[in-house]
Amino acid sequence: MDASTWVAKRPEPTALARLFDYKPFLIAVCLFPAVGLLMAFLTYPLGLGVYLAFTDTQIGGNGKWVGLENFIDLMEDPIFLQSVWWTFVYTAIATVGKFALGLWLALLLNDNIPFKSAIRAIILLPYIVPTVLSAIAWWWIYDPQFSIISYVVVDQLGLRDRYYDFLGEPWPARWSLIVANIWRGIPFVAITLLAGLQTISPSLYEAAMLDGASGWQRFRRITAPLLMPILAIVMTFSVLFTFTDFQLVYAITRGGPINSTHLMATLAFQRGIPAGQLGEGAAIAVAMIPFLVFATLFSYYALGNRKWQQGSDND
Repeated sequence: MDASTWVAKRPEPTALARLFDYKPFLIAVCLFPAVGLLMAFLTYPLGLGVYLAFTDTQIGGNGKWVGLENFIDLMEDPIFLQSVWWTFVYTAIATVGKFALGLWLALLLNDNIPFKSAIRAIILLPYIVPTVLSAIAWWWIYDPQFSIISYVVVDQLGLRDRYYDFLGEPWPARWSLIVANIWRGIPFVAITLLAGLQTISPSLYEAAMLDGASGWQRFRRITAPLLMPILAIVMTFSVLFTFTDFQLVYAITRGGPINSTHLMATLAFQRGIPAGQLGEGAAIAVAMIPFLVFATLFSYYALGNRKWQQGSDND
């Protein structure tokens, strides 16, 4: 045979090569590690918690299926009902405070101000410090005997003749927790919104100023619409983090005084672990799920409705 007409024959692919060329198998192989981790550390604990909510399981015992009995009992529990009310109030006030102050800081840092980089680093400090350490610091600030606020007001300025008791009464303790939560959450809101502000073209503001738009008009017509996707994300995460807050509340008040500062998360822990009622604690935790799902869906649909940004219908 002439060498010019000779063509090398391609060897037949092996069974393993054909298997990896099969797209569904390749997709399954790539997703298996992630799916395995999710099943082990997310799906199983969540499923177990939902199952325990419908049982009367206690620590050290197996328990039996009781259906909706735990939830019916909770509807008649004044401490649980108070924790639900306080969780919503706490979430609403703290989220609005974090959002307002965080947006103000983001707008401030977006301008050309002296030492802007140093200020950004300082603002991040509350978010960098571990929650338990910052909670202990706030606990010392609120302590009735060693509070720095009481020391300055009473011992240095002489404006009062007795120390403040921030954590001894229900409403002072509640407002103290809100202040601590706002302080810790401001950096997340401010830095995230600042990143969004820096994606807005300065030419838009220059054109608006040439048209005689005021500062409020520029914010309402340019800043707010273009920030809306990020605003939706930040608002959703802020609500979720605040609604499920545990470390800050438990480290400062442990739900006291007289259970007045219990959030649903802290009450679920107290009933499930120290009190040993795993079924009841799981039921309280499961009762939080509908609200968390609602907040997530709200963010999803808010992000999907962006006709003003896409320049076309978004049906």
